Amino acid sequence: MQLPLEGVRVLDLSRILAGPHAAQTLSDMGAEVTKVEAPWGDDSRTWGPPFQTGFDGEEVSSYFLSCNRGKEIVFANIKEERERVLELIKVADVIIENFRPGTFDRLLGPVRSDLIVCSISGYGQTGPRRDEPAFDLTMQARSGIMSVTGEEEGGPAKVGVAWIDVMTGMNAVSSILACLLQRERTG
Repeated sequence: MQLPLEGVRVLDLSRILAGPHAAQTLSDMGAEVTKVEAPWGDDSRTWGPPFQTGFDGEEVSSYFLSCNRGKEIVFANIKEERERVLELIKVADVIIENFRPGTFDRLLGPVRSDLIVCSISGYGQTGPRRDEPAFDLTMQARSGIMSVTGEEEGGPAKVGVAWIDVMTGMNAVSSILACLLQRERTG
């Protein structure tokens, strides 16, 4: 059975959860996904226990494995091996990145006009808060969800699952699929 995204090449330059989850979902739909990790690996490789034998035979966290299935993993220092990463960009249809705003353009841009670039950040790529760091916990607090979780007499509490990162990944997938459809229709 042919999957809907067969023939689509995704370059995953992201780390932790939102971007990797999005790239994995695209892989599940048939896309060919290449993940570029720093030589020292994605931080989430060490977040555990539990640990399991990973794709490369090394012990890694289940957390890492849960959002990186179905990917070819390439280790490269983007600053020192820029040309190597640019070669991967040449054949990509989609890039997913979660660098600080402006970093992708500074390190790897500009890119060709038909390339779909999904940039994930807490407050967008422009605007007054663009440079503020954000991760699931900070966004849970800002959303107000922590005010309705936890003990009745206690203070705000984090929802156990990093659900904002998961939903961000799913929103990224929806946006990427829309962009692929638009590119197919308009060129």
